[in-house]
Amino acid sequence: MKWEELCQNQQLQDLPFKIELNKWGQIVMSPVKIKHSFYQGRIQRLLESFLQSGEVMPECAINTTDGVKVADVVWCSNQRFSHIEEEISASIAPEICIEVKSDSNTIAEIDIKKEFYFEAGAKEVWLCNENGEMTFYNPQGELKQSEWVPNFPDVIQR
Repeated sequence: MKWEELCQNQQLQDLPFKIELNKWGQIVMSPVKIKHSFYQGRIQRLLESFLQSGEVMPECAINTTDGVKVADVVWCSNQRFSHIEEEISASIAPEICIEVKSDSNTIAEIDIKKEFYFEAGAKEVWLCNENGEMTFYNPQGELKQSEWVPNFPDVIQR
C-alpha cells in the first residue's frame, strides 16, 4: 500500500491508532492513550511559545528508508515547509522530529525510528518518555539540551 492510498481509504479514517507504513507497504498501527496525547499537545504548545518562525505540526508523515513514519510533533523551518507543504508525506524530514513513547513502543524501536528521521534530513530528534522526561539528540548522539531550542524543558509538567 502507498501512503496516498492509505490517506484516501475511508475505512482507516478516525481510528484511535497512529498509523504508519513499513518499507513493504504494510500498515503498522499503534494505540494511543490520553497521556500520549497530553504530552503531544503540551510539546506542541511549548514549541510554539519558544519559536517565533517556522511551523509546528502534529502527526507529520515523513518518507524514510523504512516506509512512511509519523512523528508525533515536528518543527519545520519556513524554507523547509515551503518545500514539503503540498506533499502527501514529507520528502525531507522537518528539522526537529519528536516522538512520544507509548506503551506499545520499545526503546529499540524508537532508537531505530530516530535514525530513520536523521537519514531523512532531521537535525534533531527528541524523545518524550511515559513520565514526560525529554531526551534530545542530533546525528552525533545525545545532547544535554536542544541546540535549536535550548530553553525547552527537560520534563513536561502537568
